[in-house]
Amino acid sequence: MKNCLGFLMVLLFPFALYSQQNLSADELFSEARNAAFEQKDYTTAIKLTKEALEKAPDYTDISVFLGRLYTWTNDLSSARAVFDGLEKKEVRDEDFFIAYASLEYWNYQNDKAIEILNKGLEYHPQSEALLLLKGKVDFNNSNYADAEKAVNTLLRINPKNTEARALSIKINDFTSKNAIGIAYNFSHFDKQFDDDWHIVGLSYKRVTPIGSVILKGNYANKFASSGTQIELEAYPKLSKMFYLYVGAGYSNDVGIFPKFRSGVSLNANLPKSYEAEVGYRQLYFSNNIWMYTASVGKYYKNFWFNLRTYITPDNDNISQSYTGTVRYYTTGATDYFAFQIGTGISPESYLSNLLENEIYKLKTFKIGGEYNFAVQKTNLFSISAMYYNTEYLPKTKGNQYDFSLGYTKKF
Repeated sequence: MKNCLGFLMVLLFPFALYSQQNLSADELFSEARNAAFEQKDYTTAIKLTKEALEKAPDYTDISVFLGRLYTWTNDLSSARAVFDGLEKKEVRDEDFFIAYASLEYWNYQNDKAIEILNKGLEYHPQSEALLLLKGKVDFNNSNYADAEKAVNTLLRINPKNTEARALSIKINDFTSKNAIGIAYNFSHFDKQFDDDWHIVGLSYKRVTPIGSVILKGNYANKFASSGTQIELEAYPKLSKMFYLYVGAGYSNDVGIFPKFRSGVSLNANLPKSYEAEVGYRQLYFSNNIWMYTASVGKYYKNFWFNLRTYITPDNDNISQSYTGTVRYYTTGATDYFAFQIGTGISPESYLSNLLENEIYKLKTFKIGGEYNFAVQKTNLFSISAMYYNTEYLPKTKGNQYDFSLGYTKKF
């Protein structure tokens, strides 16, 4: 039996070899792609791709795929040799420019990547892939104006491009070195307080090479009394993926504002347009209140979805706050409608000074909306309204209506 099997193998081997040798370039290309993507066998994929090119040396798609294979296996000299050869042939295929620029971008040759992308966009000005990659490279190279131009062009072509939308938000923070802002908030209570609340905030933002720094001054009239607060916030970059939020505040008017406040969060820009945050907030009136926060966000086409929670432990129980936010972007990074719904009070809320009275342990429902828009890119306006139904005493609820206006000038 063994002898028969061996005899059959000897007979069939030449036919198998003949069959392999007579595969078309397309068939070899298909097998190479299967070896690379399904089996993760790049050595075999490279071998099959070379065989395909021997049969069809001018088959551009196969040459580009060989360059990609060399890129993925970190054989950069071979990858560049393939792409240089295609460049000398004056190849104009969109995929060639994407593959070649990606090689240089992934290996920190941003200037070369931009040169390739600019040439590719001369032939394919409507290419979403080329425009998105140019936005990424320019942003990584701190060319924020060029990055914004590329991404905005892409979003005009396809406003539902998720990656472009997420990138536009990141770029927006760096397109102007400075920004000054003013915000006004009005709160009316139907039962809880006799007097309305008025809060005015002024801010100055400066973009630095390591991240943004914001100085804020707040004035409030609450409980028929006035007070002021000063705050400093920073967003230092740690890497392409991670950055921090660091904030601190002080007020000598305890009751209107907490005497001290602080906060630190680690933020991550995750793959597939996800983002996440974890950190703490601290408020000090006559005692410290510690709150721990976490959030997850996701960009999808024109939308941004976010869910945030604040957890406040104490000796008796753990108080919780949850807020869901949806934004719908109409054009650029600063033009959107937002809808918010949640329970509980957050330390960023205008109600935060009530936390010392432990109102955060009682039930609060909130719902509201916001509209932000830009005029000539540097003038940013916002308007919002929020409704609160608050259990300010056990089994006693009241309504609160908040209205806010804001203006920011970027320069």
